[in-house]
Amino acid sequence: MNIRSLTRGDGVVIGAAVLLLIASFLDIYSYDGAGAVEMPNAWSSAPLLLGVVLTGIAGAALIVVAHGLPQVPKVAGLDLGQFGVALSVFSAWSALANIFDPSGGVNNVGDGSSGPDAGTGLILLLIAALVLAAGAVASPLVAALKGPLLPAPKPAAPQPYGGQPQGGYGYPGAGAPQPGQPYGGQPQPGQPGQPFGTQPQPQQAQAPQAQPAGGDFSPFWFAVPVPRPLFAEDGSPTPIAELAPGTWYLAVEQRGPSLVAQTQDGRRGVLQDTSGIQRG
Repeated sequence: MNIRSLTRGDGVVIGAAVLLLIASFLDIYSYDGAGAVEMPNAWSSAPLLLGVVLTGIAGAALIVVAHGLPQVPKVAGLDLGQFGVALSVFSAWSALANIFDPSGGVNNVGDGSSGPDAGTGLILLLIAALVLAAGAVASPLVAALKGPLLPAPKPAAPQPYGGQPQGGYGYPGAGAPQPGQPYGGQPQPGQPGQPFGTQPQPQQAQAPQAQPAGGDFSPFWFAVPVPRPLFAEDGSPTPIAELAPGTWYLAVEQRGPSLVAQTQDGRRGVLQDTSGIQRG
């Protein structure tokens, strides 16, 4: 699971789930004249525990896991994130019902007294459930919530003279273009493969240009500014993975304005939206 693929909307969902858990330990009833009587919390009420607390936490977990996985599993044609949104909305609906009638049917028995009022725990449960549902529904719709939750890591500092670069898939290393080298540029003097004794030639400044498709293409590392879908090479409209900010991916081919990218687990797909990508 890649936590750098989480968005600010996921942060709102996580915070609301934590507030749900805290509120479940507070009093759900408030009764005038009760004195030192200890009031129950949500863990003493099955409808609140199952319908609000556990349902909301389960919905938040499904949303976060769905956004953190490279490929989201589907159940009955729906991915885990959609199930999480549905559970979050149901949790808010249940909390709203309990805040309107905290004592249930007890106030209809006997002398018809109104029964206890909503306590601190029940009020916080409603607030947390509403925030959770709002975050789950609005995350894919509001631009401010689509941004990455964690900032992208800074590029690695230049290696000292004679030091070996620390290679590894998912980050520019040995054999990958270094930050600042023009995409498609020529090797610099002193790089491996230059004949001994060759005099360095003046390097003319080159503006980064789009690499034409064909035999002149050179693979390069890149990172995306926001989560972007990766589509199958056969043109299927269903994404096979989601590229996450803060992770380096390898571009292995160019097809017009699109790139064929390879993920950490070796899957290949087409990145259709290449605007704003950071080349390594």
